[in-house]
Amino acid sequence: MNNNFSREMVGRGIHFSRITDPKFKHNRLTVSFVLPLDKDRASDNAVAPFVLRMGSSALPDFSSLNARLQELYGAALDAGVSKFGGYQVMEVSIRFLDNRYALEGEDLTADCAALLAGIVLSPKLDGGGLLFEKDVSLQRRYIQDTIQAEINDKRPYAISQCIQEMCAGEPVAVKTYGYPETAAAITARSATDAYRNMLRIAPVEIVFTGSGQADTAKDVLAGAFAGIAREPVGYPLVKLRPVAETVREKTETIELNQSKLVMGMRCGDIETPQELRAARLFSALYGGTPFSKLFMNVRERLSLCYYCASRFDSTTRLLMVDSGVEAANKQQAQDEIMAQLKVLANGEFTDDELANTKLLLGNSITATTDSAASMEGWYMAQILRGQSVSPQEDVDNINKITRDEVVEAARKVTLDTIYFLTGKEEEQ
Repeated sequence: MNNNFSREMVGRGIHFSRITDPKFKHNRLTVSFVLPLDKDRASDNAVAPFVLRMGSSALPDFSSLNARLQELYGAALDAGVSKFGGYQVMEVSIRFLDNRYALEGEDLTADCAALLAGIVLSPKLDGGGLLFEKDVSLQRRYIQDTIQAEINDKRPYAISQCIQEMCAGEPVAVKTYGYPETAAAITARSATDAYRNMLRIAPVEIVFTGSGQADTAKDVLAGAFAGIAREPVGYPLVKLRPVAETVREKTETIELNQSKLVMGMRCGDIETPQELRAARLFSALYGGTPFSKLFMNVRERLSLCYYCASRFDSTTRLLMVDSGVEAANKQQAQDEIMAQLKVLANGEFTDDELANTKLLLGNSITATTDSAASMEGWYMAQILRGQSVSPQEDVDNINKITRDEVVEAARKVTLDTIYFLTGKEEEQ
């Protein structure tokens, strides 16, 4: 893997990172705003990047914006919102051809960086200085549809609901796009206020990924941000309770054909990067591979579920075990999931199982270098954790984890919340 990462401060609360890899013919440039998740503000924050994506003061409509993107060899704008522990990340990005392939020697990096700066810092505003109501209305509907669609995919919905129960009252429990009532309340005024608040207080992460002239992009965007008055806040890692004090249960009944059982667990005090890697490896051995303990026993040997997997969040240190079950098998599946946790805590796994899990986990990490977007995602996660470990370094360190470290990671796990999403098949 031939990539290189560096990060530097280019303004007050503004950092510029470069991820270079000569294999890419296109570059990706992203401006991200990081804010603590807030139940009342999440929807307004979420709508902002999508409204910005629709144009700028210089390119105020779709026709002019699209024409300019076509002039830049088909450059593409994108916007998104993601959740990282207790933080909400709003981003606008542009993907463009590297200067090496410009037919007439154009400086595509400078031109695309300038276009992105205009999108982010010089949005089109109405006569009252607000984002246009028609643009906000369109993107408000998108946010509402996204929130309402969550329940259509029952598996992630059940996991999200379990986290709501586990972390009630904490920023981690706030949903990425907010809630139906806060999304419905989005107005041109509230969206504009959210945007201006982002400019003022949000730490800004600018990331250039590709093989081109990162310094050019840095100079353009650093210069553009230089005139913005800012009072940025920090984003320290949000720490949750490491150990479950009691086990809580909640059952929700809706229309569905297959019940979902989610067991939320806490993974104890994790102080060092290597302890964090041991927890990740434990989770993969527990329920993250086609030969994991949960898959081979709960699903294959006992046929208690349609699927059963574990997911460890390196940011929150929460472990979610989710399975699709028939209602009649809930208790038996639940008991076997806990039994397999005890198996790992007792060290009852082979050296081959451990080696194969390391290999599969390493391959999934290595795959992050396949695209500029996935590499950006990898390093953004590193940045937000205060680290700068490359994928290959991470793989090398995972391969050093011992059996005893995995066993210790398993022994720290405590069950916190059992969430059961069920339906009419129980009556039938």
